[in-house]
Amino acid sequence: MRLLTALSIILGLFHSVAAQQLMVSSLYDQHGYLHNPSVVGVAQKSMVGASHRSMWSGIEGSPKTTLLFGSTSMQGGRVGLGGYLYSDVTGPTKRTGLQTAYAYHVPVKKDAFFSVGLEARFQQFSLDKSFLQASLGSDPVLAASENRIKGDAGLGISYTAKNWQLGASVSQLIQTKLDFYSGNLSRSEEARLYRHFYLHGNYVWQVDDATRIIPNLLLVYLPNAPTELQAGMRVEHKELLWWGLSLRARQSWMLSAGFKLQNKFVIGYCFDIYSTPLSVFDKGANAHEIVLRYDFIKRKS
Repeated sequence: MRLLTALSIILGLFHSVAAQQLMVSSLYDQHGYLHNPSVVGVAQKSMVGASHRSMWSGIEGSPKTTLLFGSTSMQGGRVGLGGYLYSDVTGPTKRTGLQTAYAYHVPVKKDAFFSVGLEARFQQFSLDKSFLQASLGSDPVLAASENRIKGDAGLGISYTAKNWQLGASVSQLIQTKLDFYSGNLSRSEEARLYRHFYLHGNYVWQVDDATRIIPNLLLVYLPNAPTELQAGMRVEHKELLWWGLSLRARQSWMLSAGFKLQNKFVIGYCFDIYSTPLSVFDKGANAHEIVLRYDFIKRKS
C-alpha cells in the first residue's frame, strides 16, 4: 500500500498548507463568485476572464492553477449564471473540470439583494503514475486506473447592499468518493472530496469622489484541518487604478495591483510572500497570480 501512503503524504502536505483541496486564489474577489455561487450576477453585468496562479517555483511539482470563467445576469438582474473551466495541478495529482453556478436575487430594498445560489462540479481527478514510479517501483496499486471522473455540488447565500456584502457557502457538499484503489485489501480511510465552508465579506468606504477603500475578509473551514483566514484591503482610484495588501494567516503576505481600461478591461497581479511552509530565504518560495477580465457594460438608452 505504498501508493496510498505516498498519496496521503502528498495530499496531506498540500492540505495542511492550503487548508483545502479546492483551488486557492489571492485575487478571488476579481473573479466575482469563485467561492460562493449566490454572488454570480449580483453586479448585474456580464464578464469573461482568465487567471493563472503559480506557487513555489523552486519545488518540483509545485501547485499551478489555470482558470477560464464567465458570468451574466438575466431577467432584470433577478437571475445570475456563471461557469468555470479549470486545471489545478499539484505534484502527481491533477484536477480538470467544470464548475457551474446559478443564483436567484431577491430585492429586499433599494440597492440591496438577498441571494441564494447552487453550484455543480464535474471534474476529472488524475494521477500521474510516472511521477511515483521511481519511488514506488512495481507496487501493485499502480495497476489501478489513473483517472476518476466525479461530480459534486454546493450552495451559498449572500446579502449585498450598496456599500457592503456578506455571504456564506459550502462546496463539495456530497463528499463524493474518489475510489482510486479497487483491490481487495481493507482500508481504514478512503479518498473523497471533503466539504469546504466559506464565510466572506467586504465593505466599500467612499473616501472622496475619486477614491474608495474596500476592506475584505475570507474565512475557509475544512473539518480536521487548520482554519484559513485571509483579510486585506484594496484601494481604488477613479475606477482606473487599484492596489491592495492582504494577509493569509500563518502563511503569507499578498501585494496586489491592477488597472482598468475604458471601464471594461481589467488586468490584475498579485505577489505572495510566504513565511510557511517556505520562507523568503528559500529559492522560489513565493507565488505569482495574474487575472485578465473583460466586463460587458450595457449601453444606456
